[in-house]
Amino acid sequence: MRTEYIKDDMDRAAEIIKAGGLAAVPTETVYGLAANGLDAAAVERIYEVKGRPAVKPLSLLVEGPRALDEYGRNVSAGARILVARFWPGPLTIVVETDEKIPEITRAGGTTVGLRCPDSHKTLAILKNCGLPLACPSANPSGAPSPKTAADVAGYFDGRIEAIVDGGPCLLGTESTVVDMSVSPYRILRQGALPAADIREALIGALQVVGVTGGTGAGKTTALEALKDRGALVIDADAVYHDLCRSCKDMLSEIERRFPGVVEDGVLQRKKLGAAVFSDAKALAELDRITQKYVIAAIDEALAQHAAAGGRYAAVDAINLIGTSLEKRFKALVGVTAPERDRVDRLMAREGVSREYAQMRIRAQKPDSYFAAHCDHTLHNDGTREQFRAACDELFDRILEDEHHG
Repeated sequence: MRTEYIKDDMDRAAEIIKAGGLAAVPTETVYGLAANGLDAAAVERIYEVKGRPAVKPLSLLVEGPRALDEYGRNVSAGARILVARFWPGPLTIVVETDEKIPEITRAGGTTVGLRCPDSHKTLAILKNCGLPLACPSANPSGAPSPKTAADVAGYFDGRIEAIVDGGPCLLGTESTVVDMSVSPYRILRQGALPAADIREALIGALQVVGVTGGTGAGKTTALEALKDRGALVIDADAVYHDLCRSCKDMLSEIERRFPGVVEDGVLQRKKLGAAVFSDAKALAELDRITQKYVIAAIDEALAQHAAAGGRYAAVDAINLIGTSLEKRFKALVGVTAPERDRVDRLMAREGVSREYAQMRIRAQKPDSYFAAHCDHTLHNDGTREQFRAACDELFDRILEDEHHG
């Protein structure tokens, strides 16, 4: 077989593919070995030429976002967010597959990976073909991925119909593959697109409200108003306590700084308290250690909520002001209340004495602090019904809420 080398004639490359041939094509990541993804015989040749195991499915190169509905089904909101942000680009999104995708292309599975490449030549081929292209990297299985047309020729000259020369690949690293057919979503292969960028794009699609305030002020009622709008409510304190039980990295870092406070993988709270509560510097160091893990866990929860189609979220913590979480918030809301009401609530909720409740509340930030540092304040000095109505009115203004607005 004579391999045809194509520089500028993308119509010719499309003709070869539509006729059942194989053509190596450039992308911004690496060169791919392309065939008509709907032609089972052509796809079988890819497996033969590459020596690729039949149990490994092939991803499809597609022209743009419309492919999600053409070749996928039950496509998640998260998949659409990522497509809008990163296509064309080095991101392969796995979705449930439509029946029109041949079994050999998906290796008998029920999902398919879709990617829109950032290569004007390959996009032109896709447009001229009007077909999805099954397109793994253009190398024998196990060999280094090709970054130039010459690399491809070294592998497949005389074994495939064409090589489209698009010059050196700009990135030289395979695409990142993220499975959006499952919840929580999973990164199956870390490639050219960082996982952090994926997370940021998902979180950026949410409207997040921060809710802060002292003990007994009424944050629970405010959070209920957000939850009734479908918001994911994240309690930062609960996240911290969960990490104290489950996060080995955080516990190891705490133990390195405060030796003896972790025994057999269990945080000894009294020992930790004795080490930090009378030492402002030590307490600040503990906060620095734990805060990064808490924020990472909150970010992951926000991203997964957006991927599942969530629109709103709320983060609840006494200490939100001045943390890096503030950049996430559409608004930061402080909840305040008269001291007498806070004392009564704390006594009823926790069974503590009035003196202890007063001491605990007076050790926290005053109302003026929240008024000075928050975008909005909700003062809880009436009945529960009146306060709930004030919460609803404020959140109607903050959020683009089609149901309540």
